Amino acid sequence: MRAAVLYGPKDVRVEERAIPKILKPTDAVIRTFATCVCGSDLWDYRGINPAKDPAPVGHEYVGIVEEVGAQVTTVRAGQFVVGSFFASDGTCPNCVNGYPSNCLNREFVGGCQAEYVRIPLADGTLVATPDLPTDTQVPDLLACSDVMGTGWWAAVAAGVRPGDTVAVVGDGAIGLSAVLAARELGAGRIIAMSRHESRQKLAAEFGATDVVTERGDEGVARIKDLTGGIGADRVLECVGTQQATQQALNSTRPGGGVGITGVPHGVQIDGAELFYSHVAVQGGPAPVRRFLPDLIDRVMTGRINPGRVFDLTLPLDQAAEGYQAMDERRAIKTLLRP
Repeated sequence: MRAAVLYGPKDVRVEERAIPKILKPTDAVIRTFATCVCGSDLWDYRGINPAKDPAPVGHEYVGIVEEVGAQVTTVRAGQFVVGSFFASDGTCPNCVNGYPSNCLNREFVGGCQAEYVRIPLADGTLVATPDLPTDTQVPDLLACSDVMGTGWWAAVAAGVRPGDTVAVVGDGAIGLSAVLAARELGAGRIIAMSRHESRQKLAAEFGATDVVTERGDEGVARIKDLTGGIGADRVLECVGTQQATQQALNSTRPGGGVGITGVPHGVQIDGAELFYSHVAVQGGPAPVRRFLPDLIDRVMTGRINPGRVFDLTLPLDQAAEGYQAMDERRAIKTLLRP
């Protein structure tokens, strides 16, 4: 099978690899129908997270189940499935409490930019769609496997409630998905922080009511100006840098909440400053599997269309161009067709 492999900074190659097999009775093997490049993949692509050895890449996927292990009961061959980037058993205390991405037996699902993928712990990881999706629904379902689920988690972690004023820091695929999530959860006002006209347009179509182009202290000041000097009720941090995290914390009103979903790189939070701010913070790797049944239903019934974050579609053989386009900000998110 063909698979994308990262050899080093800005060196992605598509090469032949063995088709994965069932290794444990709880496994499934799926034939990917679509996969994609994630913003977090760019940390590795840019060499910020050093790659030790050539490694298959990608962690977002939808596809058709080809084979299941003897103990798998919730999905079967021939079904169209969506899964999370963390495999989870669905039965441990952390899963039961709603945090499958912190499953006691979790495994990272990597190497998904490929024609076939082995999915560990299939019963707790994969969710089958009620029917085979249409071609237009496939990108929407693919978005649910990570960015829509992560944007949803940003809103849930921040505590978004009907009528809230919500600010979203970051205009990548997760930030745009977070705008959509805030709308779905009933936010009354949604402030998108973005400098890019095409992303601002999509944010508005997803539900943003205001746009702030400033960053850092100037961005915080603009949020305060828009909220009577108080700050937003909820702020969704979708980047992972020091500036974005500090901007999110400083833009939140006392008693408000911040949802942190950007993978932190060099982020340090001042404990005393947080203590005196009266701001609640929650975040971490998104428990995507927790939200999948609801998100899939919203897609299949036409309520949301998060797949609009994909503005570049390429064959898998051109994965390197997909990475480059995102790295150069010529694309929000690249969808790859095996």
